[in-house]
Amino acid sequence: MKFGVTIAPRVSDWRLFVDLEEMGYDCAWAADSQMIYSDAYAVLALAAANTSRIRLGTGVSVAPTRLAPVTAHSIATINQLAPGRTFLGIGTGHTAMRVMGKDPMKAGAFRDYLRVLRALLHGEEVDYPLGGESHDIRFLHPKDGFINVAEPVPIYVAADGPLALKAAGAYGDGRVCSHNQTRARLQKSMETMQAGAAAVGRTLPADFYTASLGYACVLEPGEKITSDRVIDEIGPMAAASLHYWWELYQMTGDTSTVAGRCRNLWAEYLDFTEKMELPPNKRFQQVHLGHCAFLPPEERRFITEDLIRSTGGLVGTPDEIIDMLREREAMGLSEITLLPAMATARRNLKDFADKVIARY
Repeated sequence: MKFGVTIAPRVSDWRLFVDLEEMGYDCAWAADSQMIYSDAYAVLALAAANTSRIRLGTGVSVAPTRLAPVTAHSIATINQLAPGRTFLGIGTGHTAMRVMGKDPMKAGAFRDYLRVLRALLHGEEVDYPLGGESHDIRFLHPKDGFINVAEPVPIYVAADGPLALKAAGAYGDGRVCSHNQTRARLQKSMETMQAGAAAVGRTLPADFYTASLGYACVLEPGEKITSDRVIDEIGPMAAASLHYWWELYQMTGDTSTVAGRCRNLWAEYLDFTEKMELPPNKRFQQVHLGHCAFLPPEERRFITEDLIRSTGGLVGTPDEIIDMLREREAMGLSEITLLPAMATARRNLKDFADKVIARY
């Protein structure tokens, strides 16, 4: 099992990547959401220039906000600074698009986006459609120090639906998923990705990477799972599940993703959103306020034990967390990546490194 951290990137706090390397984490992912955080690639450049071991990448980059060649050249530039330890997490843009009132990229367009990305990041020429025309493109100066594609950048695709999973199998080197995956769901997802790979003549390697995004907090002796300290450290990431459920509900009326043990909490949260000051067409701005970075005080009451448990939070004693990790490793996960609140990130992650990773 590898241990990673997803960071809500603030460019003035790039030293957190250096600290993570010193703590012993394997990977650091910079979240990419243009209306919420600093630019992920700018922060990764600073991190790359000041670290030597830790793997660095986007967590995850947003396909609809950048052309595929732009994403390829951005991450290949980071690979020039951190050769062989750079990766690209990529998704359709759930949060980054929702905070502008827009939908994520459609499955067909995302699949072709990945096709172009993979070719460019392997130093190949590829036909690239734009504006109704298609032209062959390639990096013109791959050996002159501008970028590095001599060491291909692994592509980790954020995917849950069947079409995105097939695209991940066809063009990805791994998958990013949420923490609350069951063994059956992971197996079904792997079968779908294998079918996607077979459709383009690929066979997924045995070490196909699966990173699971979540959060953790090591409890102190006698501490409750909903203590103020715990909520301070993991509240923003736990609340992000409510944001996700809300967005799906607004888009389709679907509530099937709402955890069964959170149904009452969901009804309370929905009532809370209906009373927001902003009009319905701007309400997404308030719903995503603080998204994964800090917890607005008015949302604190929604961080319950039911929400934490049903969203896969690794909250418990060191022994309890290690048992949870063993179970996830047995399910086939390659990496657990944690996203704590910004204000308490160093304390939370140092605690986890010292009390869990050191013993794992």
